[in-house]
Amino acid sequence: MTSFNIILIRHSKSTLLMLFFMFVTISYSQNKDWDQKESILKGITVPTFKNATYTILNYGAVGDGVQDNTNAFKAAIKACSKNGGGTVLVPKGKFYTTPIHLEDNINLHISEGAEIIFSTNPEDFPIVHTSFEGTELMNYSPLIYAYGKKNIAITGKGVLNGQASKSNWWGWCGKETYGWTKGTPSQNDKTNRFRLVALAEQNIPVKERIFGKGGYLRPNFIQFFECNTALIEGITIINAPFWVLHPIKSQNVIIDGVTIDSHGPNNDGCDPEYSKNVWIKNSTFNTGDDCIAIKSGRDADGRRVALASENIVIENCKMIDGHGGVVIGSEISGGVHHVFVENCEMNSPNLDRAIRIKTNTDRGGITENIFVRNLKVGQVKEAFLKLNMKYSIYEGDQSGKYMPTIRNVFIENVTVENGGKFGILADGYEASPIQNISLTNVTIDHAQQNYSLKNVKNIIFTNTTINGVQIKN
Repeated sequence: MTSFNIILIRHSKSTLLMLFFMFVTISYSQNKDWDQKESILKGITVPTFKNATYTILNYGAVGDGVQDNTNAFKAAIKACSKNGGGTVLVPKGKFYTTPIHLEDNINLHISEGAEIIFSTNPEDFPIVHTSFEGTELMNYSPLIYAYGKKNIAITGKGVLNGQASKSNWWGWCGKETYGWTKGTPSQNDKTNRFRLVALAEQNIPVKERIFGKGGYLRPNFIQFFECNTALIEGITIINAPFWVLHPIKSQNVIIDGVTIDSHGPNNDGCDPEYSKNVWIKNSTFNTGDDCIAIKSGRDADGRRVALASENIVIENCKMIDGHGGVVIGSEISGGVHHVFVENCEMNSPNLDRAIRIKTNTDRGGITENIFVRNLKVGQVKEAFLKLNMKYSIYEGDQSGKYMPTIRNVFIENVTVENGGKFGILADGYEASPIQNISLTNVTIDHAQQNYSLKNVKNIIFTNTTINGVQIKN
């Protein structure tokens, strides 16, 4: 029998009163926190730029898809920054380049009909302070990179093409489905990803965690590292080597009207990490991994940094293929709180889950105060809602010393046409049960099993039906 703790309704006045006051308290708390969402949005500053335009054509760029325009991008950005900022304009055409590094007060505007095509030669990528799967290191520069910058943007209706494929970056993941062949190097060799995690566990300074050539750790596509006041708007991104949008240790970030279509390994659409006041809206995610994954560092490195991701608002987005629609984790050691998801559509036979939290006893961390409402979910493979404290634990128990916490997850006004294997799937620990989960006005149809709940405490169903049956407390 499935092991879980659930509120039992008994026909006594005291119990009914207790449940009534609990419901009123939870409802009041939800409404209060949704009000906080509006306060978060009002506090996010939109970048503004001088009315000055620097066209890359004036710095020697040629849009034939062949000529290397690295120096033209550098010169235009340098001139724009030197004169107080403005717009660096990429006109119609195909512009090949190596990584682009932004400066303060720069709006990189990619016009409709323009496409920036990035090199896939690792030799073209300088070594910078970056991050790989929640661990900081010195590694290949992201394709577009800003470190410690303020008031920056990437806008326009053009395309960013990372050109990643089975013949270059993707094979480094070590999976044959992405082009890796037996006997060739990959990130999974002991001297690569595993060595990076070990260096973090030993608290080796980031500047001494040097990878790059021979390390086979793929670069992010767009990374804003310790930036403040940033905007990514309107663009389309395809063929990413690794994570696509990665604001890390950044504040006041807006992602608006972006289309991401990239099905490579670890091609998460957007990964806010250690970041605060992030607004993701009106965007479409069609990915090879999680559509949106909120993170806060992996294991020892996350505890070293000790920054939570907080005040993340996601609204009016569309999620197609992916391991999850809106996900928290698994690199989550610094904690995540106050996430608001509203008015999103999620639907694909290749979408595994809609809402997911994943962690384990190596990660630890506290995930709390997650608010979701007004979702339309078509088809998911595994579950509408998955809360998992045992992520990547496939046999037996894990020996990690950092017990995770998941609590205060509020979901309301959701319809799911095809719930997959489970309507709800939750797996906690007896020593740290998943706590305070509320589902209100939720309808899940065509789930193979209503739910599987292990070590869950205080889950409240209000006007919630799964497979046509109203779920009782």
